[in-house]
Amino acid sequence: MVQQTSCHAENRLNTRLFNIGTFALPAIDAGQRQNFPPDKQVPVALLPDPTHVRRRSFHTLLSARETHMSQEFASRPLVIAPSILASDFARLGEEVRAVDAAGADWIHLDVMDGHFVPNISFGPDVIKAMRPHTRKIFDAHLMISPADPYLEAFAKAGCDHITVHAEAGPHLHRSLQAIRALGKKAGVSLNPGTPISAIEYVIDMIDLVLVMSVNPGFGGQAFIRSALGKVGDLRAMTAGRPIDIEVDGGVGPDVAGALAAAGANAFVAGSAVFKGGTVDTYRSNISAIRDSAAAARGEMI
Repeated sequence: MVQQTSCHAENRLNTRLFNIGTFALPAIDAGQRQNFPPDKQVPVALLPDPTHVRRRSFHTLLSARETHMSQEFASRPLVIAPSILASDFARLGEEVRAVDAAGADWIHLDVMDGHFVPNISFGPDVIKAMRPHTRKIFDAHLMISPADPYLEAFAKAGCDHITVHAEAGPHLHRSLQAIRALGKKAGVSLNPGTPISAIEYVIDMIDLVLVMSVNPGFGGQAFIRSALGKVGDLRAMTAGRPIDIEVDGGVGPDVAGALAAAGANAFVAGSAVFKGGTVDTYRSNISAIRDSAAAARGEMI
């Protein structure tokens, strides 16, 4: 029985929150423990109470790895991603060029269907029309359900990242497989009420986690402060993996520093960037968000 469990151990432990460290559990007898080399961890199946130990051990080990996690986090670049949803749609191509010139790292594309969220924005054809106006990364956030039938269309329109909601369909693993098969980076977005455990078993298929710090569907909403705790938990969960932690909703210079300190490295901002209506004001707005986040990361010159 122990031998069967060990066949699955390495596969499963690579995707569990347990990979933060090795456990010393006296409840497991010596005969069982010797089946696992010193550099391997005890399979979850051998723990006396998996759910309880999982929560307790995860949080206990965070402090022991804080320095290491900070080093891993520092390797992810700081990114400002203006949401084109807040731009002037009558001058869409011009607005894309303007935020590009103003220092945007990514262009964030909020796609809404009027079904999954209570608003309708734009689809693949509009994105395709925007694509020639910049060479910056197109960061598509699909607030649609179902998403799978439309993934190829968004990929062909020129999206570099395609993020789907964990809540938008029953087969998240399949959606991520499809995005990767299209040659795009795969993201998962979590609504304010969705726990990070929703991505635990697909963590190795994810390039980006998008934390919603407002309820999706409308721009200009107030920042939900519980997102800070979620970002901190995600920072620990993704330590050592090349995963961007992105935040969308109510993000401006006033909260960017706290989010960066918690572990976010990518910041979506709509009205906070596009207020002012000129390249100069966009540049100033982007710089204010970047400076706030950079200061919290200890990167200010």
